Amino acid sequence: MSRNSKLISNNLREEIAKELGVYEQVKKDGGSWGNVSAKDCGSIVSKAIEIANRSVEK
Repeated sequence: MSRNSKLISNNLREEIAKELGVYEQVKKDGGSWGNVSAKDCGSIVSKAIEIANRSVEK
């Protein structure tokens, strides 16, 4: 996920990860996203797209 981190702010990524229950793994690994599964990363991206779409619709 770090390769594309410029596409989503760190704050938004962390907020979504907390909402999805993924952030505990990141905290446990000292802030590294390396052990977050691809499925979970995909869920974060999907949620970010959903948020972006909602903001565009308004």
